[in-house]
Amino acid sequence: MASSEALAGMYSKKSQPPLRILVDTLADAGLTNAQMTNAREIIKRLDPIQFHVSTFYLDQPDPGIQSRPNTTLIHLPKRRQTIRILREFVFGRHRILFYMKSSPASKFYLRLRRKWKDDRITIGTIESQSDVRNEPTIRPEGISLWEQTILRCDFLFSNSQAVKRSLQSEYGLFSEVVETGVDTQFFTPAAERKRNSRLRVLFAGSLRPFKQPHLMLEAAHRFPQADFAIAGGGIMADELREAVRDQNLTNVFLLGPLTAEALRNEYQRADIFLFPSKWEGSPKVILEAAASGLPIIARRDYNPETVIDGETGYVVQSDDELYGRLRELLDNEALRNRLGSAGRLHSEKFDWDSITRRWESIFLRLASRMQTAA
Repeated sequence: MASSEALAGMYSKKSQPPLRILVDTLADAGLTNAQMTNAREIIKRLDPIQFHVSTFYLDQPDPGIQSRPNTTLIHLPKRRQTIRILREFVFGRHRILFYMKSSPASKFYLRLRRKWKDDRITIGTIESQSDVRNEPTIRPEGISLWEQTILRCDFLFSNSQAVKRSLQSEYGLFSEVVETGVDTQFFTPAAERKRNSRLRVLFAGSLRPFKQPHLMLEAAHRFPQADFAIAGGGIMADELREAVRDQNLTNVFLLGPLTAEALRNEYQRADIFLFPSKWEGSPKVILEAAASGLPIIARRDYNPETVIDGETGYVVQSDDELYGRLRELLDNEALRNRLGSAGRLHSEKFDWDSITRRWESIFLRLASRMQTAA
């Protein structure tokens, strides 16, 4: 196999025009959907000499994407977006369609392309476990659309080994692994961190049953000497708000959905990151918290590879173990500092710059393979 440097030469200014990639995402600034933010981070870092990128936006594009050379921003209307997206899929000049969404436009395109033997490359990313029928908050029609779109791409990429195994087990499909990244220049420990008068435990994520944010309330009961902050929105927001009020939990703070800047501030204020979710892929909030210097407590259910048990935090099997590890961290400042420092170092292995270089090599490899086959 040719080296990435050799493949890169195929698409240098001196040989061929940049490899054209259509990224199926919204490039709007401020959107907090995890897949969209991941796609934006990759787009901003792709080498503009080797790669021309086209992508969509609704209102105001992310400044980092808007200022990127060799970028085409496609404005979507407020109505009939599916038609506009599908038109770009079919008639766009791209060679690779990356980060395909589970959407009607994707479904129509993947059906149509078989009829005219379209040879462009479609890439789907798998960012959660594939036993989706076991998760009651995912609607059957959503599962069906996912199976008819993402899973029918030419190439699949999982964001962890556990996700790869799940996809193989549930659907018999192979995928390569490219991990989720983190911006370690943006998410950092506070330059001059003020010591909290009361220790602060943070949860960040969507408020859905499988993420178990209600365990933060139980933890607040057990450890009244600490404060517990819950960042995020979702279907459990009202339930949690009522429980906090009814139980008079004065040490629980519901922060709601936060911008990236506000969330960074919360990471820097916190002492511990508690993430009791049971059903995940590779949660980016874990990496963000680790990059911010926080010790992590996560669950073993999905084998989070971004936490090294006993070194950067703890990976627990049960609720009782979760509370036990939380007690250890609350009682031991030196332990918090040691795990948090190790977590920061570990997070740097997942910096978006390194992850994007891997994607660049993949794009060039796949394009070269298809060119050779033709």
